[in-house]
Amino acid sequence: MSPKPWDVTSEHLLRELAPQVLGAVVRRFRDFAAAEDAVQEALVAAALQWPREGVPDNPRGWLIQVASRRMADYLRSEVARRRRETAAAMEMDQLAPPADMESETDQDDTLILLFMCCHPALTQSSAIALTLRAVGGLTTAEIAHAFLVPEATMAQRISRAKQSIKASGVPFRLPTNQERTQRLGAVMHVLYLIFNEGYTSSAGPHLQRLELSHEAIRLTRAVHHLLPDDGEVAGLLALMLLTDARRAARTGPDGELIPLTKQDRALWDQKLIAEGIALLTAALSKGSIGAYQLQAAIAAVHDEAARAEDTDWPQILALYDLLKCMSDNPMVMLNHAIAAAMVHGPSAGLELLHGLDTDGRLTGHHRLAAVRAHLLEMAGDHTAAITHYRIAAGRTTSIPERNYLMTQAARLSESTTSPDSDDSTY
Repeated sequence: MSPKPWDVTSEHLLRELAPQVLGAVVRRFRDFAAAEDAVQEALVAAALQWPREGVPDNPRGWLIQVASRRMADYLRSEVARRRRETAAAMEMDQLAPPADMESETDQDDTLILLFMCCHPALTQSSAIALTLRAVGGLTTAEIAHAFLVPEATMAQRISRAKQSIKASGVPFRLPTNQERTQRLGAVMHVLYLIFNEGYTSSAGPHLQRLELSHEAIRLTRAVHHLLPDDGEVAGLLALMLLTDARRAARTGPDGELIPLTKQDRALWDQKLIAEGIALLTAALSKGSIGAYQLQAAIAAVHDEAARAEDTDWPQILALYDLLKCMSDNPMVMLNHAIAAAMVHGPSAGLELLHGLDTDGRLTGHHRLAAVRAHLLEMAGDHTAAITHYRIAAGRTTSIPERNYLMTQAARLSESTTSPDSDDSTY
């Protein structure tokens, strides 16, 4: 077969294959940091060569072979530098890439790589950051944004995590039941963050990065298949499906952001909604309720409302009350304030925001200013709302969000129409 031509989908293919190729190379050479460098070189080579020559029939095999050759070159260089010629010859005979790549490329090592990155030798925050980089393909800046820390801090954290993985000598295999229990919390958290970055990109010209949200769903399905009786894994998968079901309605023809209240609900994916609700119902019936199940339940309440005005906000507020007891995440508190405003009026929501003004994790975050603007608009203080919409627009690095927030400010400047019921949720 002749190679397929390079097109826009080929760039997404490289992102999808990157963690799979990294997993295969780490499994063979057992050097995480060096393997990541080799895979990056292979991806660069593909980006340069494939547009000219076409995408190979087996792109994953091509990438694994190129990365393996880079690793072999690296090992030869290291061995020569240490003056171990005899040992090098024996070692390289064992490590040289096989001529037939089929057995290598048929195996998807991404799930193993996911659990490996969440090794207990790392702190949970470092494990999550490393997995976002290696498995999710996020940039250091995107990960820093997700953690609400400076980019330089996150770069150091990821570097130390790689060194710890190398020093730990952790075997490249699926963890035992005991190891799985130790790592599962970090695994679920990282999948949650990857999905969120895909659903609402923290930076750039596009609101959504479908390759990230789809990969997060794929990996969560794999974890659910591995642990079918774990209610929180099922809850996380349900949350992703119930949220992703709205994807087609979230942007307009030019990629502009469409808030939840303005979305055409006929575009929502009813098949995903049904699957998500079935997963959630089964998980809740097992009795042990966790944070992901509660978030999925909130998403289900939104999805089950035929119209925005039919949304059961008292139920959502009650669910956030429970969720607050399980999590100190400031974003949970922020969403709780919105729900309180929808039930008890904007003054109640604005009062709750005062407690978040001193939370260092939200200092300078656009979401706090955006929610305050929305609640001020609900309260009829359009002058203050305009100010905070503009503040929020100046803080976000997402172009669709910035455009939306500036449009809201312009709308209030030009019109005195009544505010929507919940313009801050999308």
